[in-house]
Amino acid sequence: MRGVYENPAGSGIWWIHYYAGGKRHREKVGRKSDAIKLYQSRKADAVASRKLPELRSSKVVTVGELIDDALEFVANHKDNRNYKSKAGIVREDMGSRSAAEVTPQELERWLREHCKTAATANRYKAFISLCYREGVRNSKVTVNPARLVRQRKEGGGRLRFLSREEYDQLHDIIAKRFPEHLAEFVVSVHTGMRLSEQYSSTWSQVHLDRRTIELTKTKNGSARTVHLNSDATAAIESLKIPGQRPGDPVFPRQGKSYDTRSWFHPCLEEANITGYAWHSNQHTFCSWLAMAGASIKEIQEAAGHKSIIMSARYSHLSPAHRLSVVERIASSSK
Repeated sequence: MRGVYENPAGSGIWWIHYYAGGKRHREKVGRKSDAIKLYQSRKADAVASRKLPELRSSKVVTVGELIDDALEFVANHKDNRNYKSKAGIVREDMGSRSAAEVTPQELERWLREHCKTAATANRYKAFISLCYREGVRNSKVTVNPARLVRQRKEGGGRLRFLSREEYDQLHDIIAKRFPEHLAEFVVSVHTGMRLSEQYSSTWSQVHLDRRTIELTKTKNGSARTVHLNSDATAAIESLKIPGQRPGDPVFPRQGKSYDTRSWFHPCLEEANITGYAWHSNQHTFCSWLAMAGASIKEIQEAAGHKSIIMSARYSHLSPAHRLSVVERIASSSK
């Protein structure tokens, strides 16, 4: 019947649309038989010029609109690139859906089908929840179905770090194959700076006389001072060339991207180092500090961890180091 249709197709949810007083009206009904009856009733009322009941706005807010609002909200966020990436994937599957019709069960199903790990599912759940929270704040939706989606339990995972031997081997391979990137690797391992912190640093933030880098943009939002040991200082000094300006980046990059994969991964493969990525350089930094006798509080301050719980993970180190700690008892008892 004209004016009665199913949306989405195959969902079993039927709608009606009709014109009254020169305006188009749209209503969600439910079953097809009920939709037909209501459509006939509404048409009869319109013909008889009877006053129609108060109806909700005929505008349907889509998930895509909520995504647009959320992206506008995080436009200046330091992790904006990841938000845009998630937005594109969610929009492709659900962007045209009516936001009010999406249920927690549908979101659960979508996360199971699209996310391989619990951590990934939790990140997408958080993004979808952000979209709906903004929708509620803007009075475009009344409920947030993502709040009722269960949080996946994430595994702790292994904190992979380099042994001194692996570091020396990888250092030599990078020096041979990609010498122009060697300083980046050395500074990353010996400061524990995150990728975005390191590659956004400019020469105005570097103070070689004090052997520090003053970070203004960090993951936890707080400015902090990075202290440079002799290896990191020497690496940064090797990058200085005449004519550099204070606003120039310390580590030049292509466009706005931080590309380490093109050169770092081939070197890892040649060194036969598995289960390691650029982010693991921070684990190496913290683990080496712990093995050198640094306290958890000292590790927290050096790495810029907002919570000491993050730093406490490094009390769990290599079997060889744990054995050396236990051996102290035997040595002291003689």
